[in-house]
This record gives sequence, structure tokens and C-alpha cells, in this order.
Amino acid sequence: MRRMAPALVLLLALPLALGAAPRGTEQKPDPKTAPAVPSYVQRVEPAVVGIKVQVPRNRPSVLTLGPERWGSGVIFDPVGYALTVSYVLLDAGSIEVSLRDGRTVPGKLVGLDLEVGLGVVKLDGPGPWPAATVGDSSGVSVGQATATVGVDADNDLVVTSGSVTEIRRFAGYWEYMLDRAFVVSPYNPAFGGSPLVNVNGEVIGITSLRLGERPAVNLAIPIEKFLPGKDELIQKGRVASRKPRPWLGLYTLPVENGGVVIVGISPVGPAGRAGFQRGDVIVRVNGEKVVSQEEFYTRLWGAEVGQELTVVVLRGSRFEAITVRPADRYQFFHTTGP
Repeated sequence: MRRMAPALVLLLALPLALGAAPRGTEQKPDPKTAPAVPSYVQRVEPAVVGIKVQVPRNRPSVLTLGPERWGSGVIFDPVGYALTVSYVLLDAGSIEVSLRDGRTVPGKLVGLDLEVGLGVVKLDGPGPWPAATVGDSSGVSVGQATATVGVDADNDLVVTSGSVTEIRRFAGYWEYMLDRAFVVSPYNPAFGGSPLVNVNGEVIGITSLRLGERPAVNLAIPIEKFLPGKDELIQKGRVASRKPRPWLGLYTLPVENGGVVIVGISPVGPAGRAGFQRGDVIVRVNGEKVVSQEEFYTRLWGAEVGQELTVVVLRGSRFEAITVRPADRYQFFHTTGP
């Protein structure tokens, strides 16, 4: 929302198609003219929360996401566990959770699943807390009616009724890819962490991004991506049984003639130390050609953390080979509570 927008504009300062944070300057619906909240939204509404995060300025994610963040979330367990997007919680120092009844309680960062893009926060208190019903997203199809239910920085409910207009793979510029994601229209301005619900009031996804402009749409992470590792995420702070995904700390965009161009470099990732530069076009990884962003990630994630790999880049008019050891990014970011 209003605190997240400047931080994400800072991210590469590029006209990227997927503006990735709610904006506090979005025009809010007039409550006098807004339609009545549908009954299926009323079922999930008590469990929808606002999440305010303060991040110490020495944490690496501050450079791209800022020190103050706001997002939405949804309580999925009466014990007080709430689900939101990972970029809201990454490197969190303090968390404040706002409930629909007006209460504000401290929250604790439980864990992040950076591969999926989701995170869990625990509300401070015995509960029981109002919890939403989690649905089955595996059967969601194009055209299915949905509602995106979030809150803004003033803790006002922001509801958008719409539908799933597309189901597809999504590749983000921050070494992130989902093999199945929902594109939802129309978009909700309070999208960061807002639950996506079906007509039964069940949570079938968590809204993550805004894609495109006029008319914009939302990208939602299917709840099926969260459920298999849920218990492990809560117990260990990450899905530890999953093989660590090799990470370079690069921000890339596809190039029309093939390859991906480096548009940003993390200050803490191995890519910066290895000698990558903005403007380099990655064309091969370990001898295999890279045509698209999806191919780049597939080649990279086929390697091992700590294992040398060779990346060929086109720098100006010359090809250069760079040797780099991918890292486990969980070692660089604060992803669990104290």
C-alpha cells in the first residue's frame, strides 16, 4: 500500500509490467455507492487481517522493498496462524496485525516459503481467532467466479468480485517461477496478501501482484502451493525437506531475441561478487542455451547450492564466461522469528 509502493518503484526503477505492491494512493470505493458485500465474502471477512511490518534498515531487502510495509492476510487456523505474501514479511523486525473487530495485536514471523512466495505470521494471544475455511484450488478453472478480499492501510475492507481469467505459468524477475498461477480480473488495489475466495467463501489462493495497466489484473498463488508444506513451514520456518534452490541474486527480464538481461543485482547474493553487471545478457548456463526466463531458471535450479556453474553472458559485443557458486538465499535473509 502507500508504504510499499515507493520501495518497489525503487526496485530497478524500471517500467516493469508487474507492479508488485499495493498503493495507498489508489482511489477507495465510496461506501455509499459500493455494492453490498456478498454472503460468501462475509464468511471469510472476520479472518481477513491487515499486516504492518517494520524492517531494520540494515537488512538486505530494505533496498528493494523498503523498511515499512503493509499488506493483507488471512487467518487459516484458530490458533492464530495467518497467511500472506512473503515480500511483506521478509526480514521483518516487528509485525502488527489489525483485525476486523478493531483490535491490533503483535505478530511473530513464523516462516517463509520463498519458492512459492508465501509466509506465515502468528498472532500474539491465546485465541481462538476467527479462521477462514481453506478450499481446494486444484480444480479451479478459467471463468470461475471469485472475490479478492483485502484491507487497506486504514484497515478498511476492500472487496473485488471477479473471476479467474487465465491459469498459466508465471516467471518473475527475482528468480521466481510458479508452474501454475491464477490471473484474476478485475484487480483489487489491496492485493498484497489478500485472500482469493470462491463462491463458498473458501480461500483458494493468496493474491500477490498487480499485472499490467488499464485494465490491470491480479496474480494469485493457488492455495495448493501452500498446503503440502504447511506443517513443516510452521514447525521449522521453511519447507526444509525440499531441496534448497540455487540462488544468484539477479533480477532479469527476457530479451526479444533470446536470453535474459540483467537489470539488477542483489547486494548480498553471489552474483555481485562473481562479476555480473547490469546490462549483461545471459545466453548459456553450464553450456546449455538460454532462450527465455523460464529456461534460465530451469538451468539454474538444476544445479546445486555451492556447486560451481558457468554462465555465459553477452556484454556489449563480447561473450564472457563467469564462474559462480549459487547460494541458499535463506542464509541471507531473516525468514523466521527470534
